[in-house]
Amino acid sequence: MSMDKETVRKVASLANIEMDEAELERAAAQISGIIDWVEQLGAVNTDNIEPLANVANIELSLRADSITDGNYQDKILANAPEHTQGFFVVPKIVEQQS
Repeated sequence: MSMDKETVRKVASLANIEMDEAELERAAAQISGIIDWVEQLGAVNTDNIEPLANVANIELSLRADSITDGNYQDKILANAPEHTQGFFVVPKIVEQQS
């Protein structure tokens, strides 16, 4: 599959990118090369290959999923200019739609 200059021009227009004729030619050739390379990757037989997350086959250590901080409500609210019932008090802002 190849990308022609007119397709690149249309994509550049949709992306709001200004490109002159030389840039369109160069981009069309580069994108066509990328598409050809991806097609080559698609042709590789991977039937008996296990998916992996790391080529070194290292097991990652996991930490316990527990809350290790918190319960600092009093310390946090101590810096607030105004608070009530454990919450920050902020001025009400109402914007009218016209």
